[in-house]
Amino acid sequence: MRNSNHKTVSGISGFSMTELLVVLGVIGVMSVISLPYIVSFKKAYKSEDQALKVIDLMREAGQLALNRRRTIRFEIDYTANAALLIDEGPNPDQLIKSIPLERTVDVRMDVIPATITKPNPPNYNDAVVAVDAQGHVDGGTPVTGHSVWKARFTSDGSVLNAAENPINANIYVWPPISPGSTTPRNKTEVRAITIFGGTGAIRYWKHNGTSFLPNQ
Repeated sequence: MRNSNHKTVSGISGFSMTELLVVLGVIGVMSVISLPYIVSFKKAYKSEDQALKVIDLMREAGQLALNRRRTIRFEIDYTANAALLIDEGPNPDQLIKSIPLERTVDVRMDVIPATITKPNPPNYNDAVVAVDAQGHVDGGTPVTGHSVWKARFTSDGSVLNAAENPINANIYVWPPISPGSTTPRNKTEVRAITIFGGTGAIRYWKHNGTSFLPNQ
């Protein structure tokens, strides 16, 4: 006897090919429209992303110095366009970590941008780039003569320069309006990092278009 409750597969409705093509077309149009906004949003936050990576690496240097009971050198290597951690315990000094930086046409870290006033207080000197005569070893290969800025994190929590004096400095992270320009694309995208050599403390600043404000 035939079951009256039986339903055939042919009774189930589905999407037609035309409907599927319309949906795919709408998705494609929305993707094309939204892509420039996504790219612009990502570009606007490159300076912030880089600043936070540098701060994280500085803090890692301080923690390693405490754990290993020896000096860990943090460097911004402008020749290699990378931020480095170097262990000064072995002889010669050994590279232990390297992170790539954004292209300089997108993010600069070498000079304070034009029309920007440094954080005040503390109104410290800006980081100065110099040729590295100290050098280090990277996988057995000596590296020297690069243009760098360095800070030496010690086991007592202080941060020193090459002369063994506490280093207090500002580092600026910002997008140029055009390649090689000293003018920022937008003041609100400018970031600053202040390092306090006596304690190893690090302060992060954001520019609001008028002045720097400490990031809470």
